[in-house]
Amino acid sequence: MTCLAIDFETANERRESACAVGLAWIEGGRVVRRESRLIRPPELRFSPGNIRVHGILPADVRDKPAFPEVMAEFLPDLERGLILAHNAPFDMGVLRASLAAHGRPVPAFSYLCTLQIARGVFPDPAGCGLGKVAGRLGIRFEHHDAGEDAYACAEIALAAVRETGAGDVAGLARVLPMPVTRLAPGPDRPPPAREGVSGRALFAARRARQAPDEIRVMIRGSTGNRYEVALEEKPFGLYLRCSCMAGRNRRRCRHVDAMVDGDVTDLISANHADVERLRRLIEGAPAGHRVEPERVRRVQAA
Repeated sequence: MTCLAIDFETANERRESACAVGLAWIEGGRVVRRESRLIRPPELRFSPGNIRVHGILPADVRDKPAFPEVMAEFLPDLERGLILAHNAPFDMGVLRASLAAHGRPVPAFSYLCTLQIARGVFPDPAGCGLGKVAGRLGIRFEHHDAGEDAYACAEIALAAVRETGAGDVAGLARVLPMPVTRLAPGPDRPPPAREGVSGRALFAARRARQAPDEIRVMIRGSTGNRYEVALEEKPFGLYLRCSCMAGRNRRRCRHVDAMVDGDVTDLISANHADVERLRRLIEGAPAGHRVEPERVRRVQAA
């Protein structure tokens, strides 16, 4: 049986917002393979708290593949193997929610939680978080890097095998005892609106009745001020302008850069679909066209 550890990092509070995955394969009592990938989540909304944890920014995943493409090479091993994860309900929730969010079948999975294993084999009043258990066992890794976390998870399971004499990781379920959790296949869920036929029709209809210069979004600045970023179409191409001080002085600002990247972390106008539409319009601009800021024209009172 294939045995592998998995760890996900997410962009925000939603389970389907995976932005990184790490995996570590176990064979013959040791880790024999390690992989890690960045993932473009369905929307580039990164919560500041999540960024503080893993350090991944929207720009890091802007051009990365989506979840189904990243996971395609790993799903066969995950389906037929025994999966390990530290606080497994979270990571298995991300796996299932992300597949379902893209309209992909959710296979049956079998897993063991190394957090529960550590509580049974290496209990400590200080707790059994991944970093704490790894520190007590002398496992060296970079915490909150998905690939490193998966490796630490695998090493904790191997340490438990040695401590209990279980023989192998699957044997831990018999020794502790701790039954392997088996999740039945989940129902498919329709893909996000813009990926389906009806979604594409809706997108086309909105594009037909809304000119590019009607795209306006509100952004929260670093000091909490609100700024408007608006798109206009000029003879030479698409033109973004921002109401911040840099925009008023015809300099490209970070608010414009965020919209070009599709980064909605500081968006406060809640029109996420318009940000994605803006990104697609920019990507589809003819060669030679450019996107740059324009000074906001102040309307003088009569």
